[in-house]
Amino acid sequence: MNPEVRIPEEACEFKFVHASGPGGQHVNKTATAVELRVDIDRLGLNHEIRSRLRQQQRNRINKQGRLVIQADEFRSQLKNRKAAISRLEGMIAAARVRPKKRIATKPTAASKRRRMDTKKQRGQTKANRRKPSLD
Repeated sequence: MNPEVRIPEEACEFKFVHASGPGGQHVNKTATAVELRVDIDRLGLNHEIRSRLRQQQRNRINKQGRLVIQADEFRSQLKNRKAAISRLEGMIAAARVRPKKRIATKPTAASKRRRMDTKKQRGQTKANRRKPSLD
């Protein structure tokens, strides 16, 4: 668990379901897959981080405003639960990172000249492939 990310228990709702995929009889008998539903508004994040989290994870947020995370890579409920929580912590940590502001720049005169020289050279190469005119 990431020490700087604190997830309140009241914001999380765990649901255990049957896992899909191979596993023989075990997969049919036990509900080991975890579906974690998190109310984003109850996580205690500031507005900026919350909006970034909503933007980054918009495909995982349902109409009720809950972030849904599914974990079924292990055969144990406990391990899948820990995996879902660690994924949520990673998502929150990623939302905490502010994107860098883009500074608009202009191409240098030398880069413009190099670009035009390359275009002229390419055009000359293509012109040399044409059939010669008979005039």
